Amino acid sequence: MKTKILYTIPNFNTAGSGKVVYDLVKGIDKEKFAPEILVKHTKGDFYKEVEKLGVPIHVFPYETNYYPLWSFPFRLIKVIRFFRKLKVDIIHSWHYSSDFSEVLAARLAGIKFVYTKKNMGLGNKAWIWKSKLSHQVIAINKDMMNVFFNPIPSIKATYLPLGIDTTYYKPRRFDSELAKKYVIEENDFVVITVANLVPLKGIETLIEAFKQVKIPNSKLLIVGNNQNEYAQQLMHKHQDKLIIFTGKQLDVRPFLSISKVFCIPTLYIGEGMPMAPLEAMSMGIPVLGSRVPGITDILEGHKECLFESSSVIDLQKKVYKMYSISKQEREAIGNEMREKVVQLYDIKKFIYSREDLYKSL
Repeated sequence: MKTKILYTIPNFNTAGSGKVVYDLVKGIDKEKFAPEILVKHTKGDFYKEVEKLGVPIHVFPYETNYYPLWSFPFRLIKVIRFFRKLKVDIIHSWHYSSDFSEVLAARLAGIKFVYTKKNMGLGNKAWIWKSKLSHQVIAINKDMMNVFFNPIPSIKATYLPLGIDTTYYKPRRFDSELAKKYVIEENDFVVITVANLVPLKGIETLIEAFKQVKIPNSKLLIVGNNQNEYAQQLMHKHQDKLIIFTGKQLDVRPFLSISKVFCIPTLYIGEGMPMAPLEAMSMGIPVLGSRVPGITDILEGHKECLFESSSVIDLQKKVYKMYSISKQEREAIGNEMREKVVQLYDIKKFIYSREDLYKSL
């Protein structure tokens, strides 16, 4: 009998974690597992791609507010009944929040519960309860294990990094049509970042470093949703023909193909495990990243590519260093980074590790 797994994720508005779930559902062994998906709403362009997987997709508000406390049990019962109706064996949650109503409902419904810890936040009691109630927690960077989970033996946590399809993200030719659109020549020094444009991502640090380094024939591509208020402020503040806000893109590969270096300038507490730099590395594009959890994992062995978080001066030096080396040296770094992704973060290894975890529950 197949093990029935329900993957819960709030939505597929963005293709970050959504793409990871998509790859997992697509690649999991259908002879042994029967995957289904649960979302809160069906908005977002990427949702249309998820529908093409042909697996059952449910829409239901699978979490509930704790307050008012007197009515919490009644609201929770609705979630419990919904879970029981689906008759799944395991729920694997990809929700970023500390809400523990989902895991509580799953436990009361008699369902095994796993969640993937996607960020470095663990500063409230809700995270502790969510983790203790789970049958297994998946930590996607090493700092999570050392800082959060190893000190608490009652939490069953394991380090399993994410993965990407290295046959999809692979070196490709310079996209001359796209380059023409943005007035980019093949020999131009193009820096790119792909991110959700929010303050935590440190985009302003990258912009200031790029502006101050003043590299000839250079451009900065900022790929990400530019419709929110913060992004609009950035665009208004930095009106420069050398800084290009492309907006959200479902396929970033053409943009990476016309770039010389990728930068992820995340601030402070860090990432869970950012996929955008992995995609760049897999395509043979050298990556510069801030020295914060999540990024230090994927750039392990490339200390020269790390810079101090929020330091414009340090980032400026790293960008100039990448510019000043030869084309052959940049390509060698890119090739080394791709090889690392193939060895450690390939999608097959990612899927097999989850299948083994499900079997162990």
